[in-house]
Amino acid sequence: MKKIIAALIFSLPASAWSLTISVYHTSDVHGWYYARPAKWDKENSTRAIGGFAALSSLVKADKNPYILLDSGDTFQGTPEGTLTKGMATVKLMNQLGYSACDVGNHDYDYSEPNLKALVAVSSFPWLGANVYIKKTGKPVDYLKPYTIIERAGKRIAVIGIAGRHTATSTLPSHVKHLKFGDEALEAARWARKVRAAEKPDAVIILAHVGLGGDVYGKADISTWTFAAGQDAYGTLPIARASKADVVFGGHNHFGMEKGYHDPESGALLAESLFGLTDVSKVSLNFDDATGKFRGATAVLVPLWVDQTGEDDAVTETLKVFSAAVDKEMGKVISGSAVDLGTSADGLDSGIGNWFTDAMRRQAGTDAAFQNTAGIRSDIKKGDVRIRDIFQVMPFENTLVKLTMTGAQIKKLMADNLRGGFSKLQISGLEVSFRQTPDGPRDINLTRNGAGIGPDEKLTIATNNYLTTGGTGGKTFSEAEKSEDTMLPIRDLLLKDMKERPVTAAPAGGRIKRLE
Repeated sequence: MKKIIAALIFSLPASAWSLTISVYHTSDVHGWYYARPAKWDKENSTRAIGGFAALSSLVKADKNPYILLDSGDTFQGTPEGTLTKGMATVKLMNQLGYSACDVGNHDYDYSEPNLKALVAVSSFPWLGANVYIKKTGKPVDYLKPYTIIERAGKRIAVIGIAGRHTATSTLPSHVKHLKFGDEALEAARWARKVRAAEKPDAVIILAHVGLGGDVYGKADISTWTFAAGQDAYGTLPIARASKADVVFGGHNHFGMEKGYHDPESGALLAESLFGLTDVSKVSLNFDDATGKFRGATAVLVPLWVDQTGEDDAVTETLKVFSAAVDKEMGKVISGSAVDLGTSADGLDSGIGNWFTDAMRRQAGTDAAFQNTAGIRSDIKKGDVRIRDIFQVMPFENTLVKLTMTGAQIKKLMADNLRGGFSKLQISGLEVSFRQTPDGPRDINLTRNGAGIGPDEKLTIATNNYLTTGGTGGKTFSEAEKSEDTMLPIRDLLLKDMKERPVTAAPAGGRIKRLE
């Protein structure tokens, strides 16, 4: 009887079986290749999480056919990523068998030629359907608009969409010759072309933009109803314009615990947090009888090493990178008597205050400004190593000195106080403001307890990202004098930390939100 049943089973056509293809998605890895203690999780602060070895172990344990995808910002953020200019990332992604990667803004941080070099050694295509050369209007030749991935007899189309913000969210001079087209319009255009030309079984979009609205950290938004206006930008309009089956977002460092099924477009949206601590697992389900795509589900999987294990082969690759980097990065250069962390209220922070104080000291200026989003880590109490400073400041920005009036500084702050939060960290002055639905009001500037008049001139230190068109830096172009010293800010931070070990937290309360 058993032989008869077995014969019947194996004689059934393949379409009679249900098929699930697993899609694993990462984004904003930013060079965090290794597992590390989850210090941000009070209940699991010593428990190891994340890294490519854990991810590799997880996907290899999947019994379904699987695909690995990434939405960009792959390497900028750690010494391993920075010192290899992304080559370490590519080697690891090649080893894991990624099928495609969307281009992120920080993938341009070491220039377009460097990105081209990364693409050349990648065993997977880099995507960017909406990236064009301004002068000719032609698409760039190193990014593909889409790719077709074949798994278990199914053809999965994957379209890549870069964020328009890339024009100002990497060093603007690196991409000034490029045009980044409207995300939703380009996604719709390419989805139509791909469906007509390729007849795919499912369409996925990789985007380096996130969900609209103020969303942070990790959350279950599967039952949310979005307010008017929240669908004006980000992955929702991409989904609704393209009618893609799945849209993977990025850039915002947000994690959707169960994804979000958009009732208007029918698309499943997912985002995968930051730093390779979690991965989105989307199951593409195909109908038993017809073989056609019938829907998808999503779950955000934390990469707890004690649950996933670690792939020994990937661990060996990581050891090679560690040996080369640790010798230099592990050197103790100073110490801190306190933790210098981020801000709970979204205004000035311990790490931001130290950072800007160090800039101001090294520049010898009256004040200093640093974009909050450009500070990428904190400093813990105890020994301070070169690695710590690299993680705080992973970008190759240089110090710029300017002369600005009180009126210009007030305008600068008005541009960077949004939603009651500050996009700038400051040193050498104090700012107070009132938040209204229409933006900040009653902005007041003081220095050493005295008001700063509109015509009063101050010398300012900041970075060349902000002064060359980076997000929030428009007002710097109005400065009376501007000199790029060409001194790397990271080198100045290292020098300051060596000269002045941190004995106490820098004075806080520099930016005050009034009731």
